[in-house]
Amino acid sequence: MFLTLDQVNLQYTHKGGAVAAVQNASLRLGRGEIGVLIGPSGCGKTSLLRAIAGLERLHSGSIHLGGEALAVASQNVHRPPEDRRVGLVFQDFALFPHLSVADNVAFGLRHLPPAPRQARVDEMLALVGLEHAHKRMPHQLSGGQQQRVALARALAPAPALLLLDEPFSSLDVDLRESLSQDLRAILKASHTTALFVTHDQAEAFAIGDRVGVMQSGHLEQWDEPYTVYHRPATRFVARFIGHGVFLPGHLEGEHGAQVRTALGLLDNAQDCPVPSAYPDGRCEVLLRADDVVHDDDAPVQACIEHKVFRGAEFLYTLRLQDGTRLVATVPSHHNHHVGEWIGIRTQVDHVVTFATPA
Repeated sequence: MFLTLDQVNLQYTHKGGAVAAVQNASLRLGRGEIGVLIGPSGCGKTSLLRAIAGLERLHSGSIHLGGEALAVASQNVHRPPEDRRVGLVFQDFALFPHLSVADNVAFGLRHLPPAPRQARVDEMLALVGLEHAHKRMPHQLSGGQQQRVALARALAPAPALLLLDEPFSSLDVDLRESLSQDLRAILKASHTTALFVTHDQAEAFAIGDRVGVMQSGHLEQWDEPYTVYHRPATRFVARFIGHGVFLPGHLEGEHGAQVRTALGLLDNAQDCPVPSAYPDGRCEVLLRADDVVHDDDAPVQACIEHKVFRGAEFLYTLRLQDGTRLVATVPSHHNHHVGEWIGIRTQVDHVVTFATPA
């Protein structure tokens, strides 16, 4: 693996005491892969990024890049930021307002002779789609264009690793969506290994080859986006990612593969645990909004308590006759009224279960 973090711990001193910002975080990222850290504000994702950049010293653990040690707390190894070949892209773009676009991109290339420097600037601006903007000043650009210049400037010195700290947070939603798609294409075209911090789930899934979910300094899961969504490792990840509810269930059958819920028997699912996995076989089942399907012919009826229009679909909050609440995504041409009863059924490929809270 190209980037390796092993049992990283990072602490801050606050009012005379130590506060843990990152606790025992480990991850692996291959060369040319894009990793994304996601989680609520204050969960430690930016602190972890700063530790990789060398802006914070580790309390314990180690960070290696390309087989070389960037930080090993037990050996008092801490390479300064300028010796790590790590590029940074910040939330506020941090462009030099008195320099042209070309001069901003060339800022980290002052060690090159004029001709190779100009060629690299041309290459980077073409990569981000701004080959026409060499002489323009930052204030003459849109927010999205400024972010592209910041990316080009960070990529120009060919860093071994690029770190991006919520670079789209100040942009509007539509621009963020288009830029996230462009960013992935740009990073892949330049074969850049990158670690991206965001609080936007859609952004994380659109950009990342690997996604990590953090809570209170802990890296709860680090995996492919599909696995994080469909097989969350912890209850927090299950709650944080996507829309879903926990439904009481009871595991049945000697070999598992089925669980009984208020919606009936889920018996066509993969990876269902055996009854002995939990006391008396009782558990809670995660049901995502896309696991519940609207079906007029289904025997199970649910009352629509709330609905949110999302263009191509509605997000319905539903209540079963026994009071159990669910969420479901329904195509928007099924425009039912709040208070109306509709038929529903499950369509579950991955049964995700957790222990029933004490």
